[in-house]
Amino acid sequence: MRRTAAAGLIVTLGLLASAAQGQGSDSQLTTAVTERSELQETVRLDGVIEAVQQSTVSAQTSGTVQKLPFDVDDSVAAGDLIVQLEDSEQQARLNQAQAGLEEAEAALADASQRFARIEEVHQRGLVSRQEFDQARNNLAAARARVERSRAAVAEAKEQLSYTRVLAPYGGILTERHVELGEAVSPGQPLLSGLSLEQLRVVVDLPQQYADLARNKRQARVTLADGRVLETGDMTFYPYADPETHTFRLRMRLNEPNGSLFPGMLVKVSVPVASREALWVPASSLIHRSELRAVYVLGSDQRPRLRQVRIGVRDGERLEILAGLSEGERVVTNPSALVGSDRLTLPGAAEPGGEENR
Repeated sequence: MRRTAAAGLIVTLGLLASAAQGQGSDSQLTTAVTERSELQETVRLDGVIEAVQQSTVSAQTSGTVQKLPFDVDDSVAAGDLIVQLEDSEQQARLNQAQAGLEEAEAALADASQRFARIEEVHQRGLVSRQEFDQARNNLAAARARVERSRAAVAEAKEQLSYTRVLAPYGGILTERHVELGEAVSPGQPLLSGLSLEQLRVVVDLPQQYADLARNKRQARVTLADGRVLETGDMTFYPYADPETHTFRLRMRLNEPNGSLFPGMLVKVSVPVASREALWVPASSLIHRSELRAVYVLGSDQRPRLRQVRIGVRDGERLEILAGLSEGERVVTNPSALVGSDRLTLPGAAEPGGEENR
């Protein structure tokens, strides 16, 4: 199989060389030295984007739904009116409380005047101590009634404010639990929504990787198009899911730019081990059918084709499992060899190359 693949590569390169004859190709060759460095092995898991702020607004008072200015999928700003309840009962209670406050304030004014008069004549010894104490106690009771009436007014105003449900933060509405004309009671869900301004990624880590990931505290989040997302603080749940036996990892996203939405899938790469590996630039690899090869500069500075076995790719570098040794120089732009008189095909491979494969 290797001979067939190598023969196919010879034919392919021969056709390319023939096509390039007469063009005088003298492109500059670029080379790189094979290097050995650490490879961080990772496990790739599926993560989900979710909103940090997502909640369901419930009724805090009873009433009938009078207005629903927004519908599902509508955007709202913080403080916008999202539900209006019928408020005649709450308004009547407020009017009653305000009337009680006015009555209590009038009684306080009368008690203050009576106490001032009795205090004056008591200093001259014209009234008994009992009458003076009674006037003072009446004044204190009148003040207490005023404070109680003020508290009743404040409570009535708060109950009235509950009929106007406002958006706690800016975002979009995701679900509506009530309809116009529906009677609601305290605690009944009204609307659900979430904010797109603060997002995070959650992923479930298998039990065997949880400790290492918690110690390393490193993770890489990428979208389907390969774009890497910038993440912030990492939170590890201190308990495992009893059904899946996985530990949840949560990461804050630092750049929700309008293209990310809750529910989107992302890939989360978590380092789980490290080892030494031999690397070459990914651009140096020639891939034809089942053959993987690179051009290696020999002692005479001529490029010779050598078959290699590759491992993982890490960005712009490629792991070599067999076929090369550390310190050898490879051509990083093999296309520049097409039509060049420096080209040496596999039949003229350098001695010892077979040993390295």
